[in-house]
Amino acid sequence: MSQARLMDGTALARRIVEDTARQAADLTRRTGTQPCLATVLVGEDPASVTYVRMKQNRCRTAGIASRHVALPARTTTEELVATLRSLSADPAVHGILLQHPVGDHIDERAAFEAIAPEKDVDGVTFASFATMSFGLPGFVSCTPGGILRLLDAYDVDLTGKRAVVVGRSAILGKPVGMLLLARDATVTYCHSRTADLSAAVREADVVVAAVGRPRLIRGQDVKPGAVVVDAGYNPGNVGDVDFDSAVERASLITPVPGGVGPMTIATLLEQTVTAAARQLGV
Repeated sequence: MSQARLMDGTALARRIVEDTARQAADLTRRTGTQPCLATVLVGEDPASVTYVRMKQNRCRTAGIASRHVALPARTTTEELVATLRSLSADPAVHGILLQHPVGDHIDERAAFEAIAPEKDVDGVTFASFATMSFGLPGFVSCTPGGILRLLDAYDVDLTGKRAVVVGRSAILGKPVGMLLLARDATVTYCHSRTADLSAAVREADVVVAAVGRPRLIRGQDVKPGAVVVDAGYNPGNVGDVDFDSAVERASLITPVPGGVGPMTIATLLEQTVTAAARQLGV
């Protein structure tokens, strides 16, 4: 069969950000208030610093104000929780992003839960997972939400399809499975203790790789014609899928970089403007 078509997350994300910028400008004009995203970073991990800077730059592109809170690596759970609660209570802040990981000495879940649900534009709280799972108004986890938007843009009909999610993290694997289930896919979660992962992947019409292990999914295990979404990002710009072999068997596949990553940020910005509109009552 011919090589898979690439699902271009960069181009789609650009269109979403352009539309978000128009919505932000209209909201600012009507209310006199610019949507504002607060980013919180603990420590100086180089990758995290780069990600936060990238998000701040995208905020400017989308007409969103950004407020950055940099905390030292020695910050305690209590101090981080206090910071997030303060931002949650600030009416000038409409969305909050806690850049993770935050360090092993911090209770990350306690920190996430300090974010007010109406400002949880990264979709990391219990409340956001529950509303997303039940199809109620709220905010989706940004990477899973971006993945669904990408599948929609390429007319992937999920009804009745077998979807295999490789990974079970609270902000990627688990929520993307719930979003696929809501689209009437039959979802199987796989993980590090799954017996015969290859066999499970071979049955999948849609594969979402989100486990953080470079080139774990091999082309020989991809069902011919399957849709492959690589949500992994490992050192050296390598995803969780062995792209060179998988592209020969899949019908659609995301590149790394340029696939899921840009969609994550676009979803974050879009949800920030939505949060601002809701909080301003317009």
